[in-house]
Amino acid sequence: MSAPRILVVDDEADIRSTLKEVLTDEGHEVDVAADAAQARLARARAEPDLVLLDIWMPDTDGITLLREWSRAGAPSCPVVMMSGHGTVETAVEATRLGAFDFVEKPLSLAKLLRVVERALDSGRRKRLATRALVPPLLAPVGKSRLMQGLREQVQQVAGRDASVLLLGESGTGREAFARYLHSLSARAERPFVAAAGGALDERNAAERLHGVEHDGKVEPGLYEQAASGTLYLAGLEDFQPAVQRVLLADLDAGTYQRVGGHESHRLDVRVVSAAQVNFDLNGDSEPFRRDLLSHLNLIVLRVPPLRDYAEDVPELLRYYVDRLVDEERLTFRRFGVAAQNRLRNYPWPGNIRELKNLVHRLLLLGGEEEIRLEEIERELATHLPHDEPLVKQDLLALPLREAREAFERAYLQQQLLLCNGKVGQLAKRVGMERTHLYRKLRSLGVDFRQTADD
Repeated sequence: MSAPRILVVDDEADIRSTLKEVLTDEGHEVDVAADAAQARLARARAEPDLVLLDIWMPDTDGITLLREWSRAGAPSCPVVMMSGHGTVETAVEATRLGAFDFVEKPLSLAKLLRVVERALDSGRRKRLATRALVPPLLAPVGKSRLMQGLREQVQQVAGRDASVLLLGESGTGREAFARYLHSLSARAERPFVAAAGGALDERNAAERLHGVEHDGKVEPGLYEQAASGTLYLAGLEDFQPAVQRVLLADLDAGTYQRVGGHESHRLDVRVVSAAQVNFDLNGDSEPFRRDLLSHLNLIVLRVPPLRDYAEDVPELLRYYVDRLVDEERLTFRRFGVAAQNRLRNYPWPGNIRELKNLVHRLLLLGGEEEIRLEEIERELATHLPHDEPLVKQDLLALPLREAREAFERAYLQQQLLLCNGKVGQLAKRVGMERTHLYRKLRSLGVDFRQTADD
């Protein structure tokens, strides 16, 4: 079993050194930080099992740092406050913010070790209790500024009952945000119904959306299933023109009739839709209708790719480990620091979906409790994506020469497009002599003649 990880935050070097030595001798892994900035970085690298936090520090005091962590979500591990001249008010405030205990300086090592063991034991019991109660992913995970900002945007629009369009790459968790929005809305107690554009076509659109009425029997459609709730339309780019016509007529009228029925029903759903990140929001490109888009994109939210908030990868790894252990009764495993750092620097072309699949495979395969860097490298090499744009390529998996060539090829291809395939302009733009540039393009397999023709 892996040793508990303890983070010691104190501006006095002697105290940091002493506590690291004593706690290491007790079998713990110890990280140290001299101030709040270093503490934030340490927690971003690897979430500790316990934090020993000094109150009086020069840049940001411990109470302020604990308050910051509390606002971002209650600390995920116990926090023990340390102070040379504490007051009752300070202790009360620390406890209110979620601190486990409060110890005074000069430290009694015997007393401190007892508090450490009690705090670690409390943290273990809390994790075991909550692991069996891991809820469905309603509030998407992530403490990064990017994810906090997106959650705040969702919270702002959730109560307005306007249509929302979520733009993002495949696997970014657009449906998770749609469900989160629904859970915060006035329609939260009503159904959330999802439909994919690829599942609707000219033959079945009316029946799937409106439902069917025959011989007194009713087969409810998507509108009726989602009545007073949220209808989530995924993959707008896959909606065929005939399906768009049906959907537009219904949204324009605000009513619909079941196939085979004669009674009009009020269309009482909030429509939340999703599309690829490059979806044309102006409705100028065929085959998506501008008039239908005007019903769907009253509010547009952009869901970022995972590579844009890679600092959240360690938290996401822990979340999916706990969730899959609970849901599928798999053996618990934890990611080592080196493995987490490698995955923070992986481009995740498949985004959250790819991360969850990686965690699932590693738990299914089993092994030592700690997932090490070597195991991660084998997994990434086995599932290496091909023909991805440069931003999604795992350059860290390549030898230096191949990584450099991959970058040069992507760089020159994009620059050549900006120059309309004209090598003379390209030479000036990138600062290379033309003859040398020709040789470079040939060596990289960049077909500048084809680019010029295109």
